Amino acid sequence: MSRLNILWTTDNEATIISFLELYTVNSMKREWWDEIHIVIWGGSTKLIYESEKMQAVVKNMIENKIIVEACKHCSARYNATEVLENLGVDVKFMGEPLTEYLKSGDSFFTL
Repeated sequence: MSRLNILWTTDNEATIISFLELYTVNSMKREWWDEIHIVIWGGSTKLIYESEKMQAVVKNMIENKIIVEACKHCSARYNATEVLENLGVDVKFMGEPLTEYLKSGDSFFTL
């Protein structure tokens, strides 16, 4: 099984729309990867909370079978937990899962 794990920390909308959303959604549609996990962490949490446009991006990714998770500590810091959960994001403490992703040998990158 081919799996891609992405740690999403950027709050740069152009990068998110022109790369993250575009690449991941097309990857799933074209079956370039069997599974994609995106972990929302830090500044991306705040951006999603504040931007309906970014909320739509997250919904689009989830609708295209991308697994989207978020750091519970970060979501609590920005009061974003409810918004993320309503989008379908799995909000949880991510230290251990992130460590497992890093150790797995699966493809991994951060933006």
